[in-house]
Amino acid sequence: MTSESPSPIRLIQGEHGTPIGRLQVIVDEAGFVRGLDFLDLAPRLSRLMAKAYPGVASGSGAVPSGIREALETYFEGRLDALSEVPRRLRGTDFQLRVWRALAAIPSGATLAYSELARRIGAPGASRAVGLANASNPVGLVIPCHRVIGRSGMLTGYAGGVDRKAWLLAHEGAAFRAEATAARHSSAVISQ
Repeated sequence: MTSESPSPIRLIQGEHGTPIGRLQVIVDEAGFVRGLDFLDLAPRLSRLMAKAYPGVASGSGAVPSGIREALETYFEGRLDALSEVPRRLRGTDFQLRVWRALAAIPSGATLAYSELARRIGAPGASRAVGLANASNPVGLVIPCHRVIGRSGMLTGYAGGVDRKAWLLAHEGAAFRAEATAARHSSAVISQ
């Protein structure tokens, strides 16, 4: 994550296909990702963008080639590829701390909300960490899908628990999927 530049920005929105649904990718003119989520969650991402960038002009455009390549490479199996995606985020100091800690969770690993709260120096703030996690505007790039319940069970994910299970299985992460195993094995997520 880089610091915000003082000059006005313009946002450019594009789309990119993945094995688990089309992504909406929002970048600034310098090519930094500002928003990224599954296209079926466009209203959620629109709310997050309106809150972070009120009155900022946006338009349609192509997803920059470096971001497209990182996404494709991640889905082909090079799991660290998304850590290379340049991003600039706006949020509260607390949200930014949570998002930095999320970005530090390596592929194939998971972390409980309570452990994430402890890591940012706020051991009693599991719920606040959950809210900051849910406000992450660049899902996948900041891997909020790697946060699970303390018992190892999958918990909520804006993209759906089936997608979360798919992503964690793709990354080789251990989790308890009793509640999702049947749906995940037969689910085909297409957009």
